[in-house]
Amino acid sequence: MRWFVVLVIVVPLVELFLLLQIDRVVGFWPTIGLTIVTGFLGGSLAKREGLKVWRSWRQAMSELRPPEQGVVDGVLVLLGGALLITPGVLTDMTGFFLLIPFTRRIIARRVRAAIDRRLEAGELRVVNFASGFDGADFDGYPQGSGVGVVETEGVGRDEQPEQLPGRADD
Repeated sequence: MRWFVVLVIVVPLVELFLLLQIDRVVGFWPTIGLTIVTGFLGGSLAKREGLKVWRSWRQAMSELRPPEQGVVDGVLVLLGGALLITPGVLTDMTGFFLLIPFTRRIIARRVRAAIDRRLEAGELRVVNFASGFDGADFDGYPQGSGVGVVETEGVGRDEQPEQLPGRADD
């Protein structure tokens, strides 16, 4: 609750104060221009880093190995982009720190460590949506009922499939 109060009340007040101080030094229009430029720059940087994380994930999944950049990195890129788009000095600095790969890795390590500590202490609960909340499989049938299960056979890329019964080219 206290973090919510800080985010909603204190941060905007500090941002406003800092923008007014910048306005006193460089003027109104340069301050507005700086705010707009950081928004566009942040959006493009977030897009670039987000695509990099996405490509890394896709490459790792296609090679059947765990991705080097975890889910936390992806969330940090999204958060960094959102912070850069919002006007303000503190949010822009935080957003840039979250988007620069070197600093993002440091922050991601700390976030993962904090999550691990909370998991070990039992303060954090993970819910698996694939199994549902009522003991049912994702498709809504009771677990182990066999309903909704389709058994298939695969054919390797180099193998020729056998002639299937009932095909038009028999």
